[in-house]
Amino acid sequence: MVIKSRENLIGAWAFLAGVVLALIVGFVAIIFGRGGINRVLLGFLAILGIVMGSFVSEKDARIFLLASLSVVLVSFIGIQGFVLSAAILGININEFITTILGALLFLFIPATIVVALKTVFAIAQQ
Repeated sequence: MVIKSRENLIGAWAFLAGVVLALIVGFVAIIFGRGGINRVLLGFLAILGIVMGSFVSEKDARIFLLASLSVVLVSFIGIQGFVLSAAILGININEFITTILGALLFLFIPATIVVALKTVFAIAQQ
C-alpha cells in the first residue's frame, strides 16, 4: 500500500485551483472580450500564488524556483511573441492564449517571490 505525503496538500490544491482558474480566465476573455476579465479574479490568482509559495517546503525550494522561473519566462516571452505575430499578421486570434499566459504570470510571480524570499532568509540564518 502506498503512503501519500500530506506535507504540501494545501499548496498542491492552491496550484491546481490556480491553473484551472487561469484557464477559466482565458475562456472568459474569449466569451466576453477584453473587458470581461475581472480584476477580482486576477487578484484571487495572486493570493493563490502567495498561498502556493508559502507552502513550498525548504527541500523543494530549489526545484520550485527553477520550474517557476521557467514558467514565468516562457509565459512572458510567449505573450510577447503572440502579440508580435498578431501585429505582423493583422489578426487578433491570440487573445485566448495571451490571457491564459498572463493569468499564469499572476499565479506564479507571487509564488516565486515568496519562495525566493524564504530561501534568502534560510540562507541568511545559516
